[in-house]
Amino acid sequence: MLKDLESVMFDEKAIAAKVSELGQQITKDYAGKDVLVVGILKGAAVFFTDLIRQINLPINIDFIVASSYGDGTETSGKVDIKKDLEKDIAGRHVILVEDIIDSGITMNSLMAILRERKPASVKLCALLSKPSRRQIDVPIDYCGFEVPDEFLVGYGLDYAEKYRNLPVIGVLKREIYT
Repeated sequence: MLKDLESVMFDEKAIAAKVSELGQQITKDYAGKDVLVVGILKGAAVFFTDLIRQINLPINIDFIVASSYGDGTETSGKVDIKKDLEKDIAGRHVILVEDIIDSGITMNSLMAILRERKPASVKLCALLSKPSRRQIDVPIDYCGFEVPDEFLVGYGLDYAEKYRNLPVIGVLKREIYT
């Protein structure tokens, strides 16, 4: 699968260092608070798992499945929630964990839905941000890396459900997806 990459943008060491840094900051910011860390599946699964192990606090976890991409490379603009949270978030501090913020459409909708449920706070943690593609401005409270407008795969990021298991984040060769 590495042969399908044009280049590696972040290797395992760089990713691990950034995840550790984010976990330490969250630990500091949420000391003594009732925290629910919510992973957005499927893309954030790898990042989420590594991140929660770096948060040195008693936390609860939950998952939500939402998409605006399907099997394509462009957002459809329509957000589809396929699995909702199992836990009540009223009065709790929620940290939403996403792999990449691209257009901002999915995240803007999710944040609005969660705020309607009256949490104490909702913050966003994203490993990657692609500001050049943003259609809706979404504030990212904990951001790993800003990335250029390239099609990235690996470490949870996919193309048509493939490449999620790569240990690095790389630029997919254009001929693979065009």
